[in-house]
Amino acid sequence: MTWIVFDYGNVLSLPQSESDADEMAQAVNADPEAFKRGYWEHRLEFDRAALSPAAYWSAVLGRSATIAEIARLVAMDVASWAYPDEGTVAILNDLLDDGGNVALLSNAPACLADGLDGLPWIANIKHRFYSGRMGLVKPDREIFDRMAADLDADPAEIVFIDDRAENVAGAERAGMTGVRFTSAEALREALKV
Repeated sequence: MTWIVFDYGNVLSLPQSESDADEMAQAVNADPEAFKRGYWEHRLEFDRAALSPAAYWSAVLGRSATIAEIARLVAMDVASWAYPDEGTVAILNDLLDDGGNVALLSNAPACLADGLDGLPWIANIKHRFYSGRMGLVKPDREIFDRMAADLDADPAEIVFIDDRAENVAGAERAGMTGVRFTSAEALREALKV
């Protein structure tokens, strides 16, 4: 039994746009460039659940974030990742329509995962794994091992798709087949869908 496991950001979704990032910064009166640097500098620890939303957004802002700011930033963050890559979603839907075994594995904090779970193209995936709910992140081996165990699958039966080379390499170290995502067209060819 083969499992096809998709990453979320930049695979099933389009990349976060500069304008969305700028709007988040403007919403909290932050310098856009400093905001974007802080957003990514602290993101992996947020994805790992080592930082709470309050701690993360305060680190991004370089000051204590208010409850209202945190709520607004979480909502805007979810919205900024909610644009589907229509080509990849079409592949996902083809696999689901054919009864394929499909899962999702994403580095995402729990608050973002909560928002993504409500998206129609994600809700159809029964097995969804988010780093923030697991306390683990890609490319660490443990997150791939846990996912395989939870799927009750041999790692050799898992094809993992991600846009980041280090995450593909992490899956391969765990015994999975890694596919580096570059475009929906290339992915369709690689999967023979």
